[in-house]
Parts: sequence; structure tokens; C-alpha cells
Amino acid sequence: MPELPEVETTLRGVSPHVLGRRVREVIVRDKRLRWPVPDTIHEMEGCRIDSARRRAKYLLLGTTKGTLIIHLGMSGNLRVLTPEVPFKKHDHLAITLENGKQLRLHDPRRFGAALWVEGDPLEHALLKNLGPEPLGDAFTTAHLHAACRGKTAAIKLVIMDAHVVVGVGNIYASEALFMAGIDPRKPAGKVTRPRLEKLVQAIREVLAASIEMGGTTLRDFLNESGEPGYFAQTLRVYDREGEPCRVCGAKIKRLVLGQRSTFFCPKCQK
Repeated sequence: MPELPEVETTLRGVSPHVLGRRVREVIVRDKRLRWPVPDTIHEMEGCRIDSARRRAKYLLLGTTKGTLIIHLGMSGNLRVLTPEVPFKKHDHLAITLENGKQLRLHDPRRFGAALWVEGDPLEHALLKNLGPEPLGDAFTTAHLHAACRGKTAAIKLVIMDAHVVVGVGNIYASEALFMAGIDPRKPAGKVTRPRLEKLVQAIREVLAASIEMGGTTLRDFLNESGEPGYFAQTLRVYDREGEPCRVCGAKIKRLVLGQRSTFFCPKCQK
């Protein structure tokens, strides 16, 4: 699934093409996404896109009438093309702009979403109960310490909980825990505040680095230009089972937590 850095990379890629542009036409080729694309999405037509932002893994394109909320699902991507480019089989939504460009949502598995909402989009049911952004000021050691207090759940599961902090997906959770030297299985309530401080910093660093490098290379992810990201070339533990740790040389181990593969160094992470 595209994770937060991939979504941020997509936002930065498409924003220059859509901001300040009026929507000429909305084409819904298949409304059967995770939730049906509402007919009200056509209210975008004639509107100017005044804002483009991200909340967690959701993209928000705002107009004076309402906001288009986009989620890329498991394998989706947004591309900026021209209307003359033939549609692909899984190009489900296209937004034609006055400048002749067309924003297309491509989603082979149809787990993504395109929803039109009026009013404050942050009050939408999908967004209003989310935790703080990991790169924002609200994500602090005090916040994470309070979220972990008394919890017996593994620390990796806690930092992947979107009610605690958004956007720390499986890859980045494994990488951040390695950087902080914390065993992913350790009960969250037993991780000391100083170690949580290191974890907060590690989460910030690994996400910021991935954004700068264009997102993690995943089989299904393509950025707005159709090129994969490059962060996977620097992964320290994720998907490296049996390979030597880049720090101590011990073999990277794999286990399953919360039905997700987890990779860690048994020597560096305690």
C-alpha cells in the first residue's frame, strides 16, 4: 500500500498542475471503489482548486463548494496526463482541467476512494478521529508516552495505530524501531520515556528521508510521473530477513505482529 511518504510525494507532484486551475469536467469511468464515487462529485465542475493538502494518507483537493478526498488504497496512483492519452483499464476517475491537463486515479484493486464532501473535510468520519501528523508539532514524546502508558500491546502495533499517530506504516515502523534500538515486540507500556523520545525522532527522520527520496519503491507504487521511488535502496531491516545487520552484522530476523511481517536485528534492538 502507498504509505505516507508516497502520498506526500504524490501531493507534491500533482499540486503544481492543479492549484489555481478550474475543473472543466469530471469523468467517472467506474464508481465501484472502496466506497461508491458519489454523483455529487460533478459539483467540482466549474470550480477552481484552491488548495491541495494531505491528512494522513488522504489527499484533499479543496474548492469553494467542497473538497475532493482521495485515498490511493492498496495499489492506486495519481497521474497528470493529457486527455489524448488512452485510458488504462483501471483508470476509474479523471478530472480534466482548464489548462488541458487531466488528473487520473488509477486503482487496479479498487480499494481506494474518491469522495466529495461539503464543509470542513477534517470533520469527515474518515478524518476527524485521526492522531497527529508524525512530522507535525503535535507529535511529541509526551503524546507518545501518554498513548503507551499501561499498554501491553507491542510497541510496533501502537505506533502503527492511526489514532496514536498517522502514517507510520509497516515499512517505516520497522525502520524507525531499528533506528531507536527498540525491539518491536516490547510491550509499549514498558518502553521508557527516553527511549520513546528516540523513537519519535527516528519516526520523523525515516519519514522525512523517504519523502526526500521520493517514497519507498513498492511493486505497485508509481509516482505522478510513472517512476518508482528510491528509498527502498536504503532500508536497514525491512525485507532483509537473513541478511547481515548493517550495524553489527547479526542476521536480520522476521516475525509476524498484527498479521504483518516485522523485521528487526536481535542484537541492536532490545
